[in-house]
Amino acid sequence: MGTGPRVVVTLSVLVDGNDLRIRSREHYLKALGDAGFDVLALDASTGVPDDFDALCLAGGEDVEPSRYGAVPAPQTESADPRRDALELALIATARERDLPILGICRGFQVLNVAYGGSLVQHVDGHREANGPIVVHRAAPAAGSKLAAACGTAAFSVNARHHQAVTDDSLGPGLVATAHIDGLVEAVEDPARRWVVAVQWHPERSADPDTS
Repeated sequence: MGTGPRVVVTLSVLVDGNDLRIRSREHYLKALGDAGFDVLALDASTGVPDDFDALCLAGGEDVEPSRYGAVPAPQTESADPRRDALELALIATARERDLPILGICRGFQVLNVAYGGSLVQHVDGHREANGPIVVHRAAPAAGSKLAAACGTAAFSVNARHHQAVTDDSLGPGLVATAHIDGLVEAVEDPARRWVVAVQWHPERSADPDTS
């Protein structure tokens, strides 16, 4: 791991040594470590640390629908209310301190909920059941923080999600910075120095076919 700024990354609780979740963890930890961060990995069994410099909200389970005033749809999958609570507390702390936040997949969704938005509980075409993640093309909006980091030319992204955000369900204070198939796939808070979230998996760009 790196020795730079301390970044908290939130991860799913391992169940029965689930190999897919182990590999998913390794993607996040390696990407952040290779970027030079001092990485503190948390899951739902832990609390909010006293000291950290940035927050990365990783992929994982569905957000509990009650968090945004909805009842579960038939397609809604397993949720972890403890993880929801931890991440919402971490987001509140990071916003209070104006710390950088990066949301990825589920992290994109829970950030939207933290801002008062909601989720579409199921969409087709952005995840293959028990298969590889799906490749889409995304073009960041000009002038956005995402464009400053990635440019405005369209590029391939690796998606694996079945819940989504639309323009109508976007949280107040967030702006959409990329759309795919009519869905919001990237957001940011222009009032903060760095609050950016994407629906795709940048940590998997070197190994796109891993679930």
